[in-house]
Amino acid sequence: MTTTRTYGQFCGLARALEIVGERWSLLVIRDLVLGPKGYRDLLRGLPRIPASILSSRLNELEQAGVVRRRVLPQLDAGLVYELTEYGSELDHILLDLALWGARSLGYPAEGAVFTTDAAILAMYTTFQEEAAQGVSLTYVLRHSDSLVIHAMVDDGALKVGAGDHPAADLVIQPQGPELIDLINGKLTAAEAMASGRLRIEGEFEHLELFTKMFRIPPKPEPAEGISFF
Repeated sequence: MTTTRTYGQFCGLARALEIVGERWSLLVIRDLVLGPKGYRDLLRGLPRIPASILSSRLNELEQAGVVRRRVLPQLDAGLVYELTEYGSELDHILLDLALWGARSLGYPAEGAVFTTDAAILAMYTTFQEEAAQGVSLTYVLRHSDSLVIHAMVDDGALKVGAGDHPAADLVIQPQGPELIDLINGKLTAAEAMASGRLRIEGEFEHLELFTKMFRIPPKPEPAEGISFF
């Protein structure tokens, strides 16, 4: 891809930022990590992005070999965007970056948008595979009437999707920031339930397991001195 927005440095990190470092680019990739999407689907998932910027980012990512277009084979065929094999290599990088950012996230600001794709990614981001070994449970999280996701844990593996699940072992209905405090370790499962602002349908023990399998590690305390490689 040729672009005038270069750092002028022979460096892999500089090149990566030239490809995916533009505003909105990583959020476009975030939504495509979860599967192919049409242009209008991407606009709905990024409600504050100008349409012209979305088109520009998609074109840039396509030129860089990160995204490609594909026509669906169905009768009502439509054009979708999806990650290439090269673009798909960003998935673990994206999750690591999202977890790093989540440690400084705090609580949602007034008017902040929380999309279904962001909720799904948050589950993958905070998942602790070691704590899920030997566990087989399905959770449903009802953030609101219009934002419901399910998470299926099966012996250390996780699959998250949009919508309800008929065989959920536990339904979690947060009424405020208690779910955030639960995941970042500020509240125990018992304290979250005692607050009255976290409701569940199912066994309390499944909520305790949830706090072990989905969590945000705390930021390290500032240390004196500087550590080098």
